[in-house]
Amino acid sequence: MTSPAAIRLVDVSKHYGTQVAVRPTNLEIGEGEFFCLLGPSGCGKTTTLNLIGGFVNPSAGEIWIRDERVETLPPHRRRVNTVFQSYALFPHMTVADNVGFGLKMARVPASESRGRIEEALQLVGLQEFGGRVPGQLSGGQQQRVAVARALVNRPAVLLLDEPLGALDLKLRHRLQIELAQIHRDVGTTFVYVTHDQEEAMSMATRIAVMSEGAIQQIGTPSEIYYRPQSRFVADFIGESNFLDVSTESGTARLEDGRGVPCSVNGWQGGTRATLMVRPEVVRLFTATDAPDGAIRGRIVQTSFLGSETRVAIDCDASDAPLTAAQFGRERIAAGELTPDKEVALWWDAHDAVLLPIQSSEEEG
Repeated sequence: MTSPAAIRLVDVSKHYGTQVAVRPTNLEIGEGEFFCLLGPSGCGKTTTLNLIGGFVNPSAGEIWIRDERVETLPPHRRRVNTVFQSYALFPHMTVADNVGFGLKMARVPASESRGRIEEALQLVGLQEFGGRVPGQLSGGQQQRVAVARALVNRPAVLLLDEPLGALDLKLRHRLQIELAQIHRDVGTTFVYVTHDQEEAMSMATRIAVMSEGAIQQIGTPSEIYYRPQSRFVADFIGESNFLDVSTESGTARLEDGRGVPCSVNGWQGGTRATLMVRPEVVRLFTATDAPDGAIRGRIVQTSFLGSETRVAIDCDASDAPLTAAQFGRERIAAGELTPDKEVALWWDAHDAVLLPIQSSEEEG
């Protein structure tokens, strides 16, 4: 990372008695990043956010924000502000007064406060709503007020703890776009907690996938999706097909000895591995037009989802049905995708990923 770190965690851990919430963690978040902590409930992502924000104290380790060590400082003395899922707005105050509350507590002169409040409301598209009270706003508008209130103090870091979780699906999608735009406009470092993989993928510049108090992988959305480093990450992010293979002699082979497309150059994980293939890279063929060596099977279910058709195929190569996603005219290549139809599956070698075999045992 070339830019200075906005946040550094050095061997930070948190436990409550014998319960480990966050295992020893080292993490750097760059200045101006939209960084997402992603994982299932109980994985430690919110605890990590609260450690940065000062709402809980670490059991061990150091926390740095812009080169200032802060783990012993209370939240109000850290250059961070937090947006929660519950908007926590004062119902008796106007929108403008809610946004300016932090400035008032900091004794910012009224003349300066007015300009900063107007700027913050314009940033979130609510410049015409300053005189209303929260009860007169929709849920999405109230959440934008909460964001404006957090940004008006010009924090070094904005922490967001599942801020869209209480909103309906369409509104969440719209606010995801708006939050990403706000981030680009202000350039403040955002640290965003969510269990929603789509939310993380759509907004973050980098993602840390967490499980059982530990970071499993950090990368850009495309790195996390196309090159997961463990079965847990591959299974949690999107949908995947998994096959047990051997990797001797530079070739990935199924248990019956058949070779399957996979580039094994540089693989250091041993002679046994789990091969992962995303459904959208699986190509279907009729039984008569199949490439040599293709995996053959029988369709057990076809699901039309509008922009794509999901096809589940029962194959000898896998205990669980393999899934192929067919888009638009691609579905014509295999003819009618009806149950019991015999088809063949294939993919390009660079689209298959080898994962350590032990990761499948650790899953869950």
